[in-house]
Amino acid sequence: MTARAGAPGTAGGPESMPGPAALVGVLAPFVVLFGLASLLPLTGNAYFGLIVGRAAVYWVLVSGLNLVVGFAGQLALGWVALLTLGAYVTSVLSAGTATPPISPYFALAAAALVGGVAGVIIGLPALRLRTFYFAMSTFGFATVITQIALGWQSVTGGGIGVVGPTFGGPFASTWGFYYFCLGVAALCTWLSANIAHSRFGRALMAVRDAEVAAEASGISKPLLLPLVFLFAGATAATAGGLFAALQSYITPDAFTIDLSLLFFIAILIGGRGSILGPLLGTVLLALLPEFAAPLVAWAPFLYAALLLVIVLLVPGGIARLLDFRSRRPLQTGRTITPDLEALPALLPARTATEPMAIEKAVLSFGGVKAIDDLSLTVTPGQVHGLIGPNGSGKTTLLNVVSGYYRPDSGAVRLGALTLRPGAPQTRAGAGIARTFQAPRIVGEASVLANVMIGGMVRGRASFVETMLSLARHREDERQLRARALLALQAVGLGRLAEIRADRLQHTELRFLEIARALMPDPAFLLLDEPAAGLAADEIALLGGLITAISRLGIGVLLVEHHVDLVFDICARVTVLNLGRGLASGTPAEILAHQDVINAYLGG
Repeated sequence: MTARAGAPGTAGGPESMPGPAALVGVLAPFVVLFGLASLLPLTGNAYFGLIVGRAAVYWVLVSGLNLVVGFAGQLALGWVALLTLGAYVTSVLSAGTATPPISPYFALAAAALVGGVAGVIIGLPALRLRTFYFAMSTFGFATVITQIALGWQSVTGGGIGVVGPTFGGPFASTWGFYYFCLGVAALCTWLSANIAHSRFGRALMAVRDAEVAAEASGISKPLLLPLVFLFAGATAATAGGLFAALQSYITPDAFTIDLSLLFFIAILIGGRGSILGPLLGTVLLALLPEFAAPLVAWAPFLYAALLLVIVLLVPGGIARLLDFRSRRPLQTGRTITPDLEALPALLPARTATEPMAIEKAVLSFGGVKAIDDLSLTVTPGQVHGLIGPNGSGKTTLLNVVSGYYRPDSGAVRLGALTLRPGAPQTRAGAGIARTFQAPRIVGEASVLANVMIGGMVRGRASFVETMLSLARHREDERQLRARALLALQAVGLGRLAEIRADRLQHTELRFLEIARALMPDPAFLLLDEPAAGLAADEIALLGGLITAISRLGIGVLLVEHHVDLVFDICARVTVLNLGRGLASGTPAEILAHQDVINAYLGG
């Protein structure tokens, strides 16, 4: 008798929705941290209040930058440009050096708007530039803004500088402004956490760690990243306005590259994909020079040394250090038993009869034709096998259907609908899902979160609704979570839902990808060697799962080298050789086809 994957005793059972106790556990560190900060005025130490207030201002910037760097994986090293911009916009508008003076509160709001637009402009190169090339472009923007501040003397004061804003009303006093900074920091923490723990936050991590799988799940990087850059730019400019008020007087040399590196390093030592870790990292780096005042001149060296220690000793940063649950041992000898009875609730039976057709597809790489005048039809409710020697064009054909490759000629159709070539992010919405030869996962996220990534196209809440945690966002999350738990139950991974995905065995990762592919309720499922690396009994379980999926009206296109599995579960089989269709028919017809025997099966 086989046991289910993750039998009792493993960490993180998902049988119930997060209760009050779990919510308290998540919120407790933030409540304690902000609670202690709010008690600081009781000490009467105004200088220490200035330091902690500065840490709060830095966190306002880092809370948005964390989504860009920690979640989306974009190396925005020159984000001090937005701090500079926000500081000058707020100061100039409130001082009236360019326009009639306005209230510092309105000036701060204007700075946030300008910063949001600038954030999008600075972030646009990320759609084409990768890694250090994008990092250098952000440094370029920082240099440009500094030069404008130096050269526009009639407005910014040039090298002499300009007076910072003075906030009136209840925030006019030193401690009043301290509470204002703390309140803005708490608000930005809430907003960024809402984004991080939503389908948008999961999409960012997917873009960072598994961009190909993200596109297959319907995630559009060109639509997603500008929204995040807009938010990060607005928070950075807001931080700039607060920084200017905190400094009382600002000059261009207040915004150094060291400050930009501080923000970036705070995220790295805090840990990717976390809110609490970078918050603690920001506080640590802001306070460190005050406890080591003689070493202030060595601050960059200290930051670098701290980063090196974190990378070597705790690669996941502070967040990984605080993740006690992920250090619990998992049960060994886990096996998978799919619960096929859960499939009908996840995938209501389809009555549609429109097939998916590849018509006369041709694709060349240089002088080599990877696909040569190939036509193939996948019928709903059937498993269609695609076999052939290595290099025969099987995965290439899946990439054409999925939109990753643009064919030289030919088309992919769903009934009367012609799918747009070269647009993989549109396939999930059209009803096509897929898995990959090598599992594409977000290792630092839970198994449940990885599966929920596949439900991106099912969400209805806008970015603003998500940021403010409005009703439609909360309903989206409830439904996506329930559906993901059902998908995990169906593939036999239900009890591993809360485990980090990078702790799973290879077999479990294979079934995890299938669960993710089922999330959008696809009409057609493309499976690229799902049995690779599986034992014989696991292949049998996989075959039963694929068959059960097809019986619910879903067409399955299966690329596989385990021909026994193909001939056991497929209604039709197409054999490729050198990019051309060698034969197509029932398994019995293929087994008797002499050309197939000579080219592939042997005998």
